Amino acid sequence: MSRRPSRIELLELDIDLRLTDLWQEASEVDEWSLDVVAAFLRAAYGKGYCEALTEESPGSLCEEHGYRIPGRVPLAATER
Repeated sequence: MSRRPSRIELLELDIDLRLTDLWQEASEVDEWSLDVVAAFLRAAYGKGYCEALTEESPGSLCEEHGYRIPGRVPLAATER
């Protein structure tokens, strides 16, 4: 990381810290395959999704790193 990290580098670091358990597990994989990579991608997505749902202040990860908090997309009448 550079002497003065960019906001994307700081965001990447924050996300990596949240995925420490998955990084640890990945370091123990002896044989990588598309199935193993797909499993880790699903696990990382699911972990991020769950963390977003349980954040004390929704959108705080974006806000802390200087990114705009995306608005919610209203459901269409047929999707309710």
